[in-house]
Amino acid sequence: MNTKIAIQGIKGSFHHQVAQEYYYQNVEVDECLSFEELVDSLLSGKSDQAVMAIENSIAGPIIPNYALIDKNNLHIIGEHYLDIHQNLMALRGQKIEDIQEVHSHPMALLQCMEFLKKYPNIKLVEDKDTAETARRIHQNQLKGIAAIASKTASEMYELEILAPEIQTINNNMTRFVIIKKENSFVAENEINRASIKFELDHKRGSLAAVLNVMSDCKMNLTKIQSLPKIETPWKYSFFVDVTFDKYEDYAKAKALLTIMAEYFKVLGEYKNTKP
Repeated sequence: MNTKIAIQGIKGSFHHQVAQEYYYQNVEVDECLSFEELVDSLLSGKSDQAVMAIENSIAGPIIPNYALIDKNNLHIIGEHYLDIHQNLMALRGQKIEDIQEVHSHPMALLQCMEFLKKYPNIKLVEDKDTAETARRIHQNQLKGIAAIASKTASEMYELEILAPEIQTINNNMTRFVIIKKENSFVAENEINRASIKFELDHKRGSLAAVLNVMSDCKMNLTKIQSLPKIETPWKYSFFVDVTFDKYEDYAKAKALLTIMAEYFKVLGEYKNTKP
């Protein structure tokens, strides 16, 4: 039986590309137009696993997605990095001068802002998904409207690329995580990355003490992000990613943090695949 993968967006999106690269070319996908819908797909059993963007090298971490994983007790079982190449595309036979509006996901528009500033007369319109915008232009034969999306989307929806690779920074990479409803236990000798969450007592030096423990246990802190606890003013949850060479070092840090933190949770233990 084939594994069904939930993706944010439709076929031709960057999430779809990650699913093809991480699993196999003709992987069966459940197309979801929001990350909330993606989580619902997992929780309902409609899909077996999901691909979720978690941070971008330009725009930074997507904190609401960490919160979604945490709130729904989902498990990170892997990760995948994708070089993001954004392209301006429209119906064939048009030029950039014919374009009145550019539609795309807010993140895509942000990543291409330097290029778009060259065309102040073009209206920028935020949309739910890059590939879905490309498909809609094709289906409705919308002239004067362009999309920013992947080369795959242009081919799939028969659009012409008016300007290739318009992202501001060429080294534009997005990190995606693979999530499941139940944990998939990876062999300890393969685990060298973990995503954790903790809450600390609101007193001076509490975070510094935790960071010292991580350092002493040879953890490499790759990301730390605080998120306010809505129900408790001025209290924060910390979402942290660490890498390490030996699982024993990580296990020692985990044991100490469980004692030191008011609340401690592992969101995932998996293999680091950063290029």
